[in-house]
Amino acid sequence: MSDAAEIVRVAARGEGVTADGRHVPFAAPGDRLHGDGAIERGPHHQLPPCRHFPECGGCQLQHLDEAAWSGFIVDRIAGALAAQGLSTDIRPPALSPPRTRRRARLHAEASGRIGFAMEKSHAIIDLAECHVLAPELFALVAPLRRLIHVLRPKRRLDVHLTLADQGVDLLINGIMPEGLAAAEAVTAFAQSQSLARMAFDEGFGPEVRWEPDAVTVTLGGVAVPMPPASFLQATREGEAALVAAMREAVGDAAVVADLFAGLGTFALALPGRVYAAEAGREAIMALKVGAARAQRTVFTEHRDLFRRPLTPAELDRFGAIVIDPPRAGAKEQAQALAAARVPRIAYISCNPSSFARDVKTMVEGGWRLDWLQPVGQFRWSTHVELAASLSRGPSR
Repeated sequence: MSDAAEIVRVAARGEGVTADGRHVPFAAPGDRLHGDGAIERGPHHQLPPCRHFPECGGCQLQHLDEAAWSGFIVDRIAGALAAQGLSTDIRPPALSPPRTRRRARLHAEASGRIGFAMEKSHAIIDLAECHVLAPELFALVAPLRRLIHVLRPKRRLDVHLTLADQGVDLLINGIMPEGLAAAEAVTAFAQSQSLARMAFDEGFGPEVRWEPDAVTVTLGGVAVPMPPASFLQATREGEAALVAAMREAVGDAAVVADLFAGLGTFALALPGRVYAAEAGREAIMALKVGAARAQRTVFTEHRDLFRRPLTPAELDRFGAIVIDPPRAGAKEQAQALAAARVPRIAYISCNPSSFARDVKTMVEGGWRLDWLQPVGQFRWSTHVELAASLSRGPSR
């Protein structure tokens, strides 16, 4: 009889787990762990496509096939819900294809090395290929090496790449080029690479050095002004899946509140009247301008929802609530939602644990978790996103 133990699931950090609880790095469900530590690959163990795996911290799960990655996403969410005594219908995950990431933060140093940080290290993987970045972003890696060599930074840089309507928006943190030669090099680089914008930030806010046309991002059919390094959903496919789930959750509500609205990913995808609240001043002003130009009925408020969440009385003015908080969740706002009588909530989250904590508070206040749509837009990553529907009253 074989002494091999089967890998039955993948843990939160990406390692395979046997039925008796042993954790095995880079093992997939269906693999078999032999007594000598050797792994016999099973049907869900694929050949990682990238030469930088597993050293590169950009991916943790390239050894999983689509079915195993989907299973990992569902297990992460189900585990977070179970930890709070919750359960619901979890739909099949919507997975973004390879090479579709439209925003990323890379690291660079004076030697010219540029890429993601090594897994569990500050060392930089010098990217020779990347199977997650959109081609437009990866195409800048080699030219950036040459530019950084010219600029000769004295410290490590953060390089923010975002795909806007006009092309790539590039923000480099940690340096402010000085002198005629540096200015000419920056202009030549931006022009030759057809950048939408190029800005630098040495700690006092971005200074734009190249922007031939005002940079925008189209959300809900509206061209919204885009501040440098703005937050966007990581892929267009992921954004579409989250928006579709959000619209299903809010139903035909004529007046909706969008909390933590950002640039308006969800506010501008709603057909009726929308109140949008956001703590980031630049983001909410951009949404206000974009909505006004498109003559959309969006009322914006610059409001810190951690310090000043909407009260139950304010929430009850709406037919539905959309909430998309940062990774920490929205503990204070969830407490107010628990006491509110608004009939529907669409909760979008990038952290199953804080989501489950918040939803438990709402369920204890009489809400029901109807269904949940997982979204995998950080390809081969342990990062999980979701959209969920909550309601009061009879089951829908």
